[in-house]
Amino acid sequence: MSLPLPEYDGLDGLAIADLVRRRELSPADVTEAALARMAARNPRLNAVVRPLDAMARTMAAKVDLDAPFAGVPILIKDLMTTIAGVPTSNGTRVLQSIIPAHDSELVSRYRRAGAVFIGKANTPELGLTPYTESEALGPARNPWDPTKTPGGSSGGSGAAVAARIVPIAHGGDGGGSLRIPASCNGVFAIKPTRGRMPTGPDIGDAWRGFVQEHVITRSVRDSAAMLDATAGEDAGTPVACPPQERPFLDEVTREPGRLRIAVTTSPFFGSTVHPDCVAALEDAAALLESLGHDVIRAEPVVDGEVLAQAFLTVVAAEARADIEWIGAQLKRAPRSDDVELTTWALGLVGKAASAADYATSVRTLQVAGRTVGRFFTTVDVLVTPTLGAPPFTIGTLQPTAAERAMLRVVAGLGLGGVLKAAGLLNETAKKVYGFIPYTPLFNVTGQPAMSVPLHWNAAGLPIGTQLVSRFGDEATLFRVAGQLERARPWAGRIPPLV
Repeated sequence: MSLPLPEYDGLDGLAIADLVRRRELSPADVTEAALARMAARNPRLNAVVRPLDAMARTMAAKVDLDAPFAGVPILIKDLMTTIAGVPTSNGTRVLQSIIPAHDSELVSRYRRAGAVFIGKANTPELGLTPYTESEALGPARNPWDPTKTPGGSSGGSGAAVAARIVPIAHGGDGGGSLRIPASCNGVFAIKPTRGRMPTGPDIGDAWRGFVQEHVITRSVRDSAAMLDATAGEDAGTPVACPPQERPFLDEVTREPGRLRIAVTTSPFFGSTVHPDCVAALEDAAALLESLGHDVIRAEPVVDGEVLAQAFLTVVAAEARADIEWIGAQLKRAPRSDDVELTTWALGLVGKAASAADYATSVRTLQVAGRTVGRFFTTVDVLVTPTLGAPPFTIGTLQPTAAERAMLRVVAGLGLGGVLKAAGLLNETAKKVYGFIPYTPLFNVTGQPAMSVPLHWNAAGLPIGTQLVSRFGDEATLFRVAGQLERARPWAGRIPPLV
């Protein structure tokens, strides 16, 4: 199919904005190119769940041509962050018609940066899973193989960026939800330091500070420049992180110098790692060594089983709070049929947990943060596989029919304590942690962490590598990411769907 502006697929966001500033492209031309690709490619991906064609055309007509991302099409994840006048479903059926009256602060900053919103991106219900398969929105698919997951919870954003629908898409990361889809789709993402990004005016510290929002991109420089455009405190923020020394965009082209880099394949949560992910890590370690870094084998020592249970307790409590919030939006008590069965069951676990359970879990996670912090006094960067396995076939991590039947019985009785004792959700959690054994730890610690697309397996599926640095030190990550991108460019790797 012939699509307008054929060069669009090869341009990152800053290249588009530069052409717009030089009047070689108009925002309207770029918007039509993006909308055409969304119409042509999205039906096979279900990455975009709410097209915003009319809004995009209106925004394109009013773009500040001097803005850093003038006329650049982006997607907004359909979770947490609001666009005035556009429903935010949070992946649920019952919130499809609830219309927010105002922009989130982050959306306001995207507007000031010159971005044009062409749609809302697919997400699992309440962003609870590392795959994007909600009953309300349907599964998002991977452009490298549409039978495979694009990851989650920012799965729609990752798939759309890889498929060249947009060069940049917004997402959030509470347990890996930017890094997971970056790995699954062969693109780049960094989770900023806790407190780096605004969360107002409606949210304080999302998921006890685990969640940080940013973007998924194809180029490192787009991510850095968008962080420059959007980072910083907003009114009433509960936490702030150290300011950067210079613009993050400048860091991308600075040489990182000789760094002490620890590498490991030992999972923090879960117990096994797929050979493809080990191979990707070893490949990255060899590349970093060839670039002059001191590469050692080391990792912070944490009790993965204890941390996994503590993390699950906190997430279950947050899920219950979200269910209560949904009821408040609907102006009635929440009901089990408002959300998916597993969401309701997780919420029952959260409801059954005592205040002491919750506080103990938070303390356990914070102590792990101290352990990891001490480890980073001895190294500059830690490198791990991003995930424990390649992208899996859609549906693989869903509860089995037998598990769903048991959940339905117990959830119907409302016995959250029994559900917890029976360990039904723990079995599902073990499968999930097997896929994401590396990412949640750095949501707990609040450190910046990124996934870089350096490796594809024999099946042609992308396998990401995670790099982590000290709290507040995105600068080092951007320097290393820029160095890796120059050493092994990935922008030319295009999914078969495109």
